[in-house]
Amino acid sequence: MKSLCIKTNNSNLLNYLLNEFKNIELDNVYFSENEFKIYKNIIIHYLGNNEPLFLSKVSSILCFLVIDELEEDLLKKLILQNYFYFDCLEREKILSLCFEIMADDFCELFDKKFKTLYDIFYDFLYNNNSIVLNGFINFRVKDYLLILDEIVNQAVNSFVIEQEYLEFISLLKLYINSQTSECEMVHIIFSSSESVLLDKNKNLIDIQDDIFKAKYLSDITFSSNDYILNSLLTLLPKKIYIHLIDDYVDEFINTLQLVFENRITLCTDCNICNLYKNKILHLENS
Repeated sequence: MKSLCIKTNNSNLLNYLLNEFKNIELDNVYFSENEFKIYKNIIIHYLGNNEPLFLSKVSSILCFLVIDELEEDLLKKLILQNYFYFDCLEREKILSLCFEIMADDFCELFDKKFKTLYDIFYDFLYNNNSIVLNGFINFRVKDYLLILDEIVNQAVNSFVIEQEYLEFISLLKLYINSQTSECEMVHIIFSSSESVLLDKNKNLIDIQDDIFKAKYLSDITFSSNDYILNSLLTLLPKKIYIHLIDDYVDEFINTLQLVFENRITLCTDCNICNLYKNKILHLENS
């Protein structure tokens, strides 16, 4: 027979565990709830002859308990502890980014967290008959917390990059709104392979001429499109027609829309679009 005692004062955790043990897929398991002076205890008795399987079941339940019920608070604690200089709203945004990171790579990260916790719980329960949940989480799951800390660091990096991006957009908008322009319009022929600028008469604008009189080339790069952005900031056209030859809006186009706002018009099916689509098709077939 193997007996275990799980101690906690958290009623949510207690109810979670009681519900899981009611539905445990293992025969000869009996449990009861007792309240003592300091902790509420769940006492579990296993009368079967497969102790490793019993410990595996209990360890798995405790893993899910941590991930489902405690992980958010642990992430908040790590964010506050390591990045206390961010305000409350910024920390909330970082927490949201943590969840996005975990959702984007859910299976791999979940398996990594689960396996780490499982090994810790199983090894402890194999050698001990009693576990105090709060103390255990605070002092014995360091490897699991390292995984969460890595996720928090990634989220903070993403947050900082996003803030720099927004500042970048704000600076460009401020510059645009403070300048006057004599350029009525430009056309951007935008595709995944090549992008070009045309003036209002459909003549090519040589963007290379603008490199040495750059208005703004930031650390935020869009490869060759940097020079298109710089040309637009030099010309400051009152109207910008973007012809999407691939019918695809990428990060650069989104940035142009944020910077130039109502000056932008997207187009996928005009004479210019069709002309360049036919040119590309001709080149592909030649």
